[in-house]
Amino acid sequence: MTADDNRLDRRWEQLHTWAPYGFLGISIVLGIASADPHASAATWYTGWSLVGVAVALQLWWHGTRSRRPGRGRTPSPAGGLYYVVRWALGFALTWLNPFFAFYAASGYMDADELLPRRWRRLGLLASAVTVAGAQTGGMPFESVVQWVLFGVLLVVNSGLQVGIAHLDDQEKRRSHERTETIAALRQALDENAALHAQLLLQAREAGVADERRRLAAEIHDTIAQGLAGIIAQLQVVINTPDPEAAEEHVGRALALARHSLGEARRSVHNLAPVALEHDGLPEALQKTVAEWGERTDIRAEFTVTGTAEQLHEEVAATLLRIVQEALSNAARHAHASRVGVTLSYLGDEVILDIRDDGTGFDLLTVPARSRAGGFGLDGMRARAERIAGSLTVESEPGLGTALSARVPLVRHDN
Repeated sequence: MTADDNRLDRRWEQLHTWAPYGFLGISIVLGIASADPHASAATWYTGWSLVGVAVALQLWWHGTRSRRPGRGRTPSPAGGLYYVVRWALGFALTWLNPFFAFYAASGYMDADELLPRRWRRLGLLASAVTVAGAQTGGMPFESVVQWVLFGVLLVVNSGLQVGIAHLDDQEKRRSHERTETIAALRQALDENAALHAQLLLQAREAGVADERRRLAAEIHDTIAQGLAGIIAQLQVVINTPDPEAAEEHVGRALALARHSLGEARRSVHNLAPVALEHDGLPEALQKTVAEWGERTDIRAEFTVTGTAEQLHEEVAATLLRIVQEALSNAARHAHASRVGVTLSYLGDEVILDIRDDGTGFDLLTVPARSRAGGFGLDGMRARAERIAGSLTVESEPGLGTALSARVPLVRHDN
């Protein structure tokens, strides 16, 4: 409950506590001013006695209400007794003087708080009888016209009070529903906060797993391939009797070792590949394809179509890694004699095609080969999908292999 709600509730409590005193005071003043000076002593004595009882009743109820904070506005036996006695006093005083109907009208204010629900409308009707009698000109009635007027006024007063009571019940029901809705929303917010914390934890774990996969793929694409190339060069050195050929292959092994060391350092820091450090993607692919062909003695060609643009670092690095992995697979598995790499700029996307005339393979065996170890096609596909791209593979045994990677053309941030 807000501070404004507490303030309004406190003022409403004060109104219900002090309004009967105010109505009784107004009735006494107006009653004295309009009293018949020739009335009998018995009438005056009866009137003042009833006023004294009414004041005592209010003091008693005030004390009872103050001893039961928060419960004075809840129907109770004491509250019902107070309402009935006050109505009887109001009716009797109004019989003596119609202006005491102000005091009797107090029953309109707190019937919903003092009487149980099944007796509430009866209490309102009883108060309406007293008020309608005073509005008719005072009781007892001395003519048929007064009785007819009393009936009309009773219907009007009762209808107004019942309608107001109905509207008040609806408002209380809506207030209760709003309270329940607010409580449900708070519970939902608490649940959402817990879910948000859980999602953050899952996102953090997913980020860690993704970073591990990235590092594993980087190591596979750089260090592992570099070491494989070094081993291949050293095996040639071991098996060749020609010192010049051996020296040439040792030089290649040293160059691969230096290149792999630079790639390892950049992979750890998530920087661009060495080949992209000073060159754009077409130049880097041209050098990569040429060096690979020279190292493997396989005819390798590189072609660029469309208008070349400077790509975002992540896009360029992804395409370069895909070419490196594809060339590595062609050297180790395809036994190809010719490989062609084409980089195509097509407006809003970039297409990378890699074709070889090697042995090819059955696409249905790819899952088993992936489970056996390595990243291969799964790694290339994951790299493409990471930047909202895709990778398609076409291959048949004896007919070579064709890979096509399509990624969005995201330009370099200037």
